[in-house]
Amino acid sequence: MADDGKTAVPTTVKQFYEAGKRRLSLTLVAGESGLDRQIREPAINRPGLALAGFYRYFPAKRIQLVGHAESAYIMSLPEEVRRSRIAKLFETRVPCVVYCRRRQPDAAVRALAEKYSVPLLRTQMITGPFANAATILMDELTAPRVRVHATMMEVAGMGILIEGVPGIGKSETALGLIKRGYALVADDCTELRRSGDGSLVASAVPLTRFFMEMRGLGIIHVPSIFGAASVRGEKQVDLVVTLKRQADCADEIDRTGENVRYRTFLGVDIPQVVVPVAPGRDLVNFVETVAQEFCLRRSGQIAHVELDERIKRRNVQMVAAKH
Repeated sequence: MADDGKTAVPTTVKQFYEAGKRRLSLTLVAGESGLDRQIREPAINRPGLALAGFYRYFPAKRIQLVGHAESAYIMSLPEEVRRSRIAKLFETRVPCVVYCRRRQPDAAVRALAEKYSVPLLRTQMITGPFANAATILMDELTAPRVRVHATMMEVAGMGILIEGVPGIGKSETALGLIKRGYALVADDCTELRRSGDGSLVASAVPLTRFFMEMRGLGIIHVPSIFGAASVRGEKQVDLVVTLKRQADCADEIDRTGENVRYRTFLGVDIPQVVVPVAPGRDLVNFVETVAQEFCLRRSGQIAHVELDERIKRRNVQMVAAKH
């Protein structure tokens, strides 16, 4: 099937700052008026050469990281030279500058940050680990993503994306799975992103995270009813379960499991199972079994292959018995 449309939303300093408050121990020191600046390249740069006055090939589109070495060098300069070097760095319109190891930019640097609207951020993390963690965070923030009308569950360790037309039973199926001890990732509106390793990761839209809409009951908050273990922040998508009315999927029903179908999101192919929906059919039990069956397939135990081998052995034995 064709790729679903994807949304490439530019990442701003504000998004990086909000996402990194806890993960990267970030605090805002100055330059709040520049938080809407876009970070156009996800890599992190240490501007040592720029602070020394060399700007050829300077990557001004990246987050600039001031570690122990850069900070010591800046402070070794005469005050007027230091102000001039910092001002020239800010004039390149870098997205933001992060000071590591609890380094505190002095009053002159903070004043220049306000003048040029360059956000100054600070972290207690050591420079190397911060650069690695910030790169991972930027990869997540800039990853291609798309929102789909589907419900995401973790079932038997598998990430199951349940899709289908409105009213076909996605949320009811998810509720039944939650009551069996499995976990909700997102209900109805699921955000998918393609990670750096090529996998597809699902999460809820922040506004509706851990809420479900139940027809006839209304909105429920899942962890308040079923406990914290009933939800997950995100999960890799391992399988797509497509619910379709039985009359609409006669040609898509797989009787043996031999023919593997795929759904494609953001260029990532995910195995798909089409489940016919009929009155009285236990979708909760069926989806749970589908997840367990795919877990076995991952381990190399494939039922239709084993049955085929068994039939072949039986036929050989019958032919041998006749002779």
